[in-house]
Amino acid sequence: MVRDHDKPTILVVEDEPDLREVIRYNLEREGYRVLATEDGEEGLDLLREELPDLVLLDIMLPGLDGIEICRSIKYDPHTRAIPVIMVTARGDESDIVLGLGVGADDYITKPFRPRELMARVKAVLRRGKLRDEADASERIVRERLVIDRARHRVLVDGAEVNLTPTEFRLLEVLASRPGRVFTRDQLIHRAMGDDVIVTQRNVDVHIRSVRKKLEGARELIETIRGVGYRFLESEEDA
Repeated sequence: MVRDHDKPTILVVEDEPDLREVIRYNLEREGYRVLATEDGEEGLDLLREELPDLVLLDIMLPGLDGIEICRSIKYDPHTRAIPVIMVTARGDESDIVLGLGVGADDYITKPFRPRELMARVKAVLRRGKLRDEADASERIVRERLVIDRARHRVLVDGAEVNLTPTEFRLLEVLASRPGRVFTRDQLIHRAMGDDVIVTQRNVDVHIRSVRKKLEGARELIETIRGVGYRFLESEEDA
């Protein structure tokens, strides 16, 4: 679908009218084109018709809730690449883990400041561009770290780091999307496959091993307590 505008389009699905308008105002002020609705079903219809660049999605919606909407977005091959930021009224870890588990790219907890929201939106959109570039490239370069996919090599400050195949894949998944939080279940699925029987504890063990081998670059992998892990964003990514 060819759109007749150049502005990034953001779909806002939020049932609180005042908050929805505040979000719309701040996004439009930053130059984004905004589509907004309070209804989950209408949100899905708009998504499939407009194919926005990003979705801001409240978890607690009447009827079809945000989790189901996100699951539908990520299940559909035509929409799964569209990034989703979940908006939750609670800082409850179970909500956050559930949202990330169905494919959300980030989350923000109410109440939030407009500046925080804009920073999240810009970071997620920028990560989408980085992901596309990384997918098209055989090398991932992040700070002091180089991941050479073709040669299956990892370098830190020019020195080679010997990782196991599982450790390499875990690092590759995290580094390909800096700033994105991955749950342990997502890392199991992406790095180890569905046919391998492992526990979340196994992920923690592998991550500790990767950090130890990265030595001075170990701080690039951040632990998100109660959720999972993410790769540190650089100033250019954020």
